[in-house]
Amino acid sequence: MKALTFHGPGRRTWGTVPDPALREPEDAVVRIDAVTICGTDLHILKGDVPEVTEGRVLGHEAVGTVVETGAGVRAFAAGDRVLVSCISACGRCAYCRQGVYGQCTGGGGWILGHLVDGTQAEYVRVPFADNSLHRLPAAVSDEDALLLADILPTSFEVGIRNGRVAPGDTVVIVGAGPIGLAAVTCARLYSPGRIVVVDLAESRLAAAKRAGADETVAAGTADADAIRALSRDGLGADVAIEAVGVPETFELCTRVVRPGGRVANVGVHGRPATLHLEDLWIRNLTVTTGLVDTSSTPLLLDMLAAGRLDVSGLVTHRFGLDEMPDAYDVFAGAGTSGALKVALFRT
Repeated sequence: MKALTFHGPGRRTWGTVPDPALREPEDAVVRIDAVTICGTDLHILKGDVPEVTEGRVLGHEAVGTVVETGAGVRAFAAGDRVLVSCISACGRCAYCRQGVYGQCTGGGGWILGHLVDGTQAEYVRVPFADNSLHRLPAAVSDEDALLLADILPTSFEVGIRNGRVAPGDTVVIVGAGPIGLAAVTCARLYSPGRIVVVDLAESRLAAAKRAGADETVAAGTADADAIRALSRDGLGADVAIEAVGVPETFELCTRVVRPGGRVANVGVHGRPATLHLEDLWIRNLTVTTGLVDTSSTPLLLDMLAAGRLDVSGLVTHRFGLDEMPDAYDVFAGAGTSGALKVALFRT
């Protein structure tokens, strides 16, 4: 089969690799019908995730059709149309029994495209299939379902839920990439008083407005004081969501949040960020981090099927599966291409 493989920082190849096969009774092999590229894949290609070894098939988000299941799979069968979650869950360990699937100690967690071969291929082996696949209703398109593999549950769980967004809150989202825009969509479910989005790119700020942001701020043209002034009383955000993954954006979040506020870090960081406790200790802040658990995926899928979750506009570029190298170039060059989320389809 064809797949996108990692060969060290800055090096990737779209070429032929062996087809996946069942290894464990709880495995399923899924034909990829639609797949996307994540910002985390770009972090891997920069060398920010050293656990990814040479030759690894990248990717952890997909929609597909089950073609084979192991003897231990009970909930799925060949022919089922499924969402492949970015998180795999053994379902038995202490973390999984609490719904904290991202921290699975039984061989799951974030493994696809990380510790085992992933989804940017014609086929993928999915461990723990009963707990790691979701059957898709006919009303949900492949393209829309792709957004539930990672970015929507990530923004909802790690951003909105960890940040405890509540009605009337001022929410500042730093970063208007796919995760930041998904955070705008998910924040609106809680009726915040004001959503402010900060980004460098005018095109992404325009996308944030379309997604429902009340205010947008061009990074570099306004300091933390000016962003705090956009809150209901000038004291700052109740919740600041970091959706980039660089030290400057994390530190900005800690400066724009009000005393007693919450900073929810969602971005994947490849470099250390400074936590200025000499300034923050007195301000009663809560700082959270997190890897998505995808425990919210069934809820989000129900809302999507019912038309209660608007994901229009998040996918900006579409390709055939065999155009994977072009899709990577467009996604990595978002500053010039205007790409948000890219989607690739079996043709």
